[in-house]
Amino acid sequence: MNDATNHRYPEQSLKSEERLHTAMMDIVIVNFNSTDCLLTCLESVYDDLRGMPATLWVVDNGSSDGIGRIIGRFPEIHLISNQQNLGFGAAVNQALKKTASAYIVLLNPDSYVLKGFFYTMITFMEENPRIGIAGPGIRNPDGSIQGSARSFPTPLTSLFGRQSLLSRLFPENPLTRANVLTAVSDGRHPMDVDWVSGACMVVRRKAVETVGCFDERFFMYWEDADWCRRMRHGGWKIVYFPLAEVIHHVGVSSSKRAIGSLFEFHKSAYRLYEKYAPSAPWPLKILILAGLLARFCLVALISNLKHLKLKPARETG
Repeated sequence: MNDATNHRYPEQSLKSEERLHTAMMDIVIVNFNSTDCLLTCLESVYDDLRGMPATLWVVDNGSSDGIGRIIGRFPEIHLISNQQNLGFGAAVNQALKKTASAYIVLLNPDSYVLKGFFYTMITFMEENPRIGIAGPGIRNPDGSIQGSARSFPTPLTSLFGRQSLLSRLFPENPLTRANVLTAVSDGRHPMDVDWVSGACMVVRRKAVETVGCFDERFFMYWEDADWCRRMRHGGWKIVYFPLAEVIHHVGVSSSKRAIGSLFEFHKSAYRLYEKYAPSAPWPLKILILAGLLARFCLVALISNLKHLKLKPARETG
């Protein structure tokens, strides 16, 4: 059960510039064939830092779209180039092991930060030392709120998750609201949640030192839920903080290998279940695995049908 409630955190009395300027950040971005978006993302980061000290890390997972362009535009960035796609968690860990700042900001390359993001987030973290991870408000390009703060998944998550058909048709149903916690946020106050999306999160180094890095057995997807759960078990708070915001174009990298990404999503979902229910009876495990396989096939079929409809008739035959 989650404790997603709006708590009264201390009001933000803006810290002195000297105090904030000692709160160093390492900003880590994992890229896979999203370099055009990455350039826009980096511009937004530098526009908002405004002198706040930060070290930027880009970990590239074998992109073929000219990742070298970023060094021409931003020569001070630390670029780690992998020859192949190691997955999100493994790539983040590469940078984490090289960082030393008080805070680590994870940001997707298909995102860009809005004005005041870093100042607001770091001030909040400085004034609330028991928070291990804070997730900002994440908006779609059209301004709508993404369901980036959630309860830890259950079997019902497949039916009432952020992208599920039932949640899209009936977004105000109680099961979706219990799972996608941005639906119950007032948009102004911090809220304790089970986990926040790795598309953008601010992480306290002390929390990483006590809990460890990402579990690299998750190639992509659900590694953020696992990390947040481990943080909570370690005594750290996970908080959704909507006063700082980013814009996120969902799925730019994953669209390059849509079926592969869909498969990894479902594989990681089962890995998460098995990790936290190791003693579950094998008939239940088989049932869960079969359900995830059936869901993967159904979503893949629907995605292919949509793709065919979008193509001209002469291409589809």
